[in-house]
Amino acid sequence: MKEDKKTCFGNRLIPEEEKEGKVRELFTSVATKYDLMNDLMSFGTHRFWKRFVASKTELSPGQRVLDVAGGTADLAILMAARVGPDGKVVVYDINRDMLELGRDKCIDRGFVKNMGYVQGDAEVLPFYDNTFHCATIGFGLRNVTHLDTALAEMKRVVKSGGRVMCLDFSHPTNRFFGRVYDLYSKNVIPRIGALVAGNREAYVYLHESIRKFPDQEKLKSMMENAGLSNVRYHNIFNGIAALHIGEKI
Repeated sequence: MKEDKKTCFGNRLIPEEEKEGKVRELFTSVATKYDLMNDLMSFGTHRFWKRFVASKTELSPGQRVLDVAGGTADLAILMAARVGPDGKVVVYDINRDMLELGRDKCIDRGFVKNMGYVQGDAEVLPFYDNTFHCATIGFGLRNVTHLDTALAEMKRVVKSGGRVMCLDFSHPTNRFFGRVYDLYSKNVIPRIGALVAGNREAYVYLHESIRKFPDQEKLKSMMENAGLSNVRYHNIFNGIAALHIGEKI
């Protein structure tokens, strides 16, 4: 009998085919409080991190960009301002509730004509090769079953000379700071999640998934293995987060 392949869901090992459904269910449960929780957990600093990402895209008016795991569209809105009304930003997410919240936010901010919304899996992007000038994924790669497949797909749909960019929680560079942050994310964030979002377990998973996520150098190597060139990263807030950038030759 063929043994089922396992993957990590936080600290748990589950069959690979179950992860997509569990991730979708988790984000459905916290969707309406997702933005508020991000502000509370990061003391609002995630907004500066996303602005930094947008500044590194080097997007120009009229260009096309794909935001994988785009969720509630914070990053997409920043990029939409860069590509302008003649450009296009496609928000792509596995969770319909998150997409709908993102769409409503874009409409409220006046971004309508240059936005698109597609639901689907990061490992199977339903776009032609060489479609976008840039592809981003912000705080979403940790939730993908096969990271290498998602990175390869993002590289595939980007044009030659385009960028693939990953913003995610990472590993602090200072040991003492890292210990303090680990205690905070393990003990405080789940309590906030229970009080605000009514779901402690979702934020226990957040902490566990951060600890399981590849460190800066490992993710850099994975992006290189996916065929990206000139891969580099910027540590943010002492390595709590990191922005990785790779180019398609």
